[in-house]
Amino acid sequence: MPLFLPRTVLTLATAGLLVLGLAACGGEATDTTGAAASPAADKKITVYSGRSESLVKPLLEKFTAQSGIAVEARYAATAAMATQLLEEGEKSPADAFFAQDAGALGAVAKKGMFAPLPATVLDKVPATYRAKSGEWVGVTARSRVLVYNPDLVPAAQLPASVFDLTDPAWKGKIGVAPTNASFQAFVTAVTVQHGQDKAKEFLAGLKANDPQIREGNGPILEEVDSGKLAVGLINHYYLGELAKEKGTTPDTLTAKLHFFPDGDSGALVNVAGVGVLKKAAQNPDVQAFVTYLLSDEAQKYFAEETFEYPVLADAAPPAGVPALNELKAPAVDLNDLDQLEATIALIKESGLVP
Repeated sequence: MPLFLPRTVLTLATAGLLVLGLAACGGEATDTTGAAASPAADKKITVYSGRSESLVKPLLEKFTAQSGIAVEARYAATAAMATQLLEEGEKSPADAFFAQDAGALGAVAKKGMFAPLPATVLDKVPATYRAKSGEWVGVTARSRVLVYNPDLVPAAQLPASVFDLTDPAWKGKIGVAPTNASFQAFVTAVTVQHGQDKAKEFLAGLKANDPQIREGNGPILEEVDSGKLAVGLINHYYLGELAKEKGTTPDTLTAKLHFFPDGDSGALVNVAGVGVLKKAAQNPDVQAFVTYLLSDEAQKYFAEETFEYPVLADAAPPAGVPALNELKAPAVDLNDLDQLEATIALIKESGLVP
């Protein structure tokens, strides 16, 4: 059965499957793919969100206002949410996982917890930004960048590669957030692109340079903008968020963005995306949620309110940054970023986190 059907048809079909399943087996109904059939829509879904509440809660409220479907969102770091899903397994109350990066989505998909999404959803998004298996789809794209304070580091002295940050000249000048999902995905990309030995070498060099450890990208940006830090590894959209908080525009901030050139690992373009748990595969409320995230309204919200790149081809990009198709991203398949546990172990081994 296709995952997404018109609501009336879906409800009737689901009811039929339930009747047949109970009659035949005396137990839980399943569809032809083996996924558990869902009860009729009850206008309520549970979403595990690796996206921060401040970024996406307003959008979820818009969805609820339009659809009448209440969203119980549980917020935490993407890696923590992925781990919780894997621990809960089929008993998880989650219907969908709205993750900050492709690696966490891939890790959950690899455990067989997601249902394939229909072509009508997948085909909206370029193949680069969705799972080959069809089990998750990107909602927005974000580029890794080096944020810098031009009063402390002139543009002419910026590194050509993220690996140059292991040079002793950068000792004590770099801000990093090694527990953040974006940093973890970046390290995975280094491993995929250059091998584990290179990733270990980079992390060791970074550690030797006495990096300033922060919990997230936001504090790094604020310290670079204020002159407390020279540079930091973050995602591009945080600059827009800080400007919004200050009631100004990104170009008026002191902090500037440096996009690493020539496919450098430091310019990884990752996605935030969504996957649907198998138990909710036929729930029209969840279907409506996924469809909404890829609607014109939601894509515009991301570009204008969170400053991320929309993934729909005809959506306007955020202001003040290169267009998505102009970024020189590394040749890394996002489907290969599903080594979350191994990457976390690698980062811990480096001593960047306790």
